[in-house]
Amino acid sequence: MVYLALLRGVNVGGKNLIRMDALKSAFEGLGFTDVKTYIQSGNVIFSSAEKDKSAIAKKIREEIRETFGADTDILVFTGKQIRTVVAEAPPDYGTDEAWKYDVLFFADTCNPEDVILDFPVREGVDRIHLGRQVIYAARLKSLASRSHISRIIGMPFYRSLSIRNWNTTRKLNELLGN
Repeated sequence: MVYLALLRGVNVGGKNLIRMDALKSAFEGLGFTDVKTYIQSGNVIFSSAEKDKSAIAKKIREEIRETFGADTDILVFTGKQIRTVVAEAPPDYGTDEAWKYDVLFFADTCNPEDVILDFPVREGVDRIHLGRQVIYAARLKSLASRSHISRIIGMPFYRSLSIRNWNTTRKLNELLGN
């Protein structure tokens, strides 16, 4: 089965610095095949016969901690799940250049339906839409400093998610063969 691992906080703000070639080697050392990394933010596509995503995430997290000394959370999605994220995006998502588009991917242990109730949104600046295990978030670029979306950093659910911009999400979907 083909998977996507999203590593939280890798190569962000000078922390958890991991070279992508070394990350690829670490995944191959775990027995994963067809390993590919995409950009420097901890996106890894790989194949595995293992069906338990939480077992895969645990295995990767332990390897990252042991090999790189980085204590980072790992979110694992199937290729099919990522295909669904892209296919079920809101109509015209990502088409208006005046907006910045992100996808907030949630760990299986966190329910976006519960999160969206407390999600900070500023009318006229922010837009959010609930998807399957994701929240699609957009903010008006010209008013980005007024956006409330960045307030999620202090919220309890923040450690259960990883954010990718819409272009990266679409490219990962393509690399997954979808």
